Amino acid sequence: MSTALNDSPTRENIPSSKHTQNSLTAGQMPRWVWAVVAAAALLVALGLELLIKGEEFRVARLAVMTLISYVVGMYIVTRLLENGRKATDGLWRNLVWAAFLIALVPLVSVIWSVISDGAPTLFGNPQVLWNDMDGVTGTTDAAYLNDGQPLGGLPGGFAHALVGTLMITLIATLIAVPIGLLTSIYLVEYGRDGWLSRSIIFFVDVMTGIPSIVAGLFAFAAMSLLLELVMGEGPKALQSVKMGLTAAVALTVLMIPVVVRSTEEMLRVVPNELREGSYALGVRKWRTISKVVIPTAISGILSGITLAIARVTGETAPILVTAGFATTMNWNPMDNWMTALPVYIYRQLVSPTSPTAYDVSTDRAWAAALVLIIIVMALNLIARMIAKAFAPKTGR
Repeated sequence: MSTALNDSPTRENIPSSKHTQNSLTAGQMPRWVWAVVAAAALLVALGLELLIKGEEFRVARLAVMTLISYVVGMYIVTRLLENGRKATDGLWRNLVWAAFLIALVPLVSVIWSVISDGAPTLFGNPQVLWNDMDGVTGTTDAAYLNDGQPLGGLPGGFAHALVGTLMITLIATLIAVPIGLLTSIYLVEYGRDGWLSRSIIFFVDVMTGIPSIVAGLFAFAAMSLLLELVMGEGPKALQSVKMGLTAAVALTVLMIPVVVRSTEEMLRVVPNELREGSYALGVRKWRTISKVVIPTAISGILSGITLAIARVTGETAPILVTAGFATTMNWNPMDNWMTALPVYIYRQLVSPTSPTAYDVSTDRAWAAALVLIIIVMALNLIARMIAKAFAPKTGR
């Protein structure tokens, strides 16, 4: 009995909760250390900025020095308070975050510049959305600038460029999406890694990296050859090459590899068990593809197509080569020149309507750039919404 009593736990043998809590948190930094290190890094960066002689104070340089000081400081503090393994892990984690923040700098800078310069013109002169440049000359811009912005508002607009962008992109999408989708279906479902499928993959990869101006030259040459066969050789055929359809062909060349690669990856993600289950029920292959494979991957397919459209919407060089530049509205993509928003922005900046009233053309260019960015951001947002809406439903 005495032995049992002696073996029973006593107050001295039972570890206290305070001792257990301290043992679990031993060797860990307090959560407020990062704030102290960040404040110290800011002070170090301010000191270095003040020591630099002969140069003005720059916020960007201060931010970079603060970031570098913080990463180095956190590594040293973590190594002193914890251990080398956690210090190395924290160093790489901070470097990843630093790279992410550095990558955000140009994006935020571009968006801020476009909004700050384009929003006042766009919201102060909304008529630029439904007016074109018909009748707008250097005298008009100079009179607007000298009169101190009269009641009529900013002359001209980019409605014709907005219509041109939408029509050219729509035609390119109608051409590129079926070609890219059918090519991806062949590569995944029928190619079986044959010589033809390997050749297609090689040329698709080559097309992905070609400069956009090459696509414009190809479209111009192809349409020139086609019109010469139809209309005969002569200046009339060459003059008819520059039109919206030719620009759409150029954008098609740029869209096809993006659609092929994105759709191919989505089709390969579909489990083979779904195909085998459909074949086991006696369903034909083409019907399995259309009723099982494509509906399963439709979320990624639509997302890739939308991103491909957003990628070609801002192209300038191929449209400038193939569609020319017009100042009036053109609703026929198969006749006469047509303008897109990127080309309109480029021409307003490099060839202002009035050299003495350059700011007027610059205001129109910034407003058009803001509209173009809104279109591209809307397409990316639509792609994410489509991907979420059509994603396969999981769960019980």
